[in-house]
Amino acid sequence: MWEFCGMARTDSGLRKALGRIPQIREEFWRRIKVPGTGEEFNQSLEKANRVVDYLELAELMCLDALHRAESCGGHFREESQTPEGEAARRDEEFAYAAAWEFTGTGEAPVLHREDLVFEYVHPTQRSYA
Repeated sequence: MWEFCGMARTDSGLRKALGRIPQIREEFWRRIKVPGTGEEFNQSLEKANRVVDYLELAELMCLDALHRAESCGGHFREESQTPEGEAARRDEEFAYAAAWEFTGTGEAPVLHREDLVFEYVHPTQRSYA
């Protein structure tokens, strides 16, 4: 049986992360102190804004990974594998490019999909057996 050596995800782990990220965000806003004035370029403020962006991105990545309940490429879901331990694809459900629309902090983003069309090369289940 093949053993996955990359990044593995689970439904419960993703849900745990989605519960924890808002707590980290709240703690960040409660504890942050940005020195400086509005009179000059403030690198501390720039770095704080990056942290906020990273928290939003982390939340979105977890949401997308939870939504995409399949294993494909480097995205291995432990619940989605073949009996041989290979990544189990679900192309009939997830053959689309996803774009999530931000609707505000604390609000659910909106998923926009664009179907993928495979004319020459088609997705297949990989096997190392």
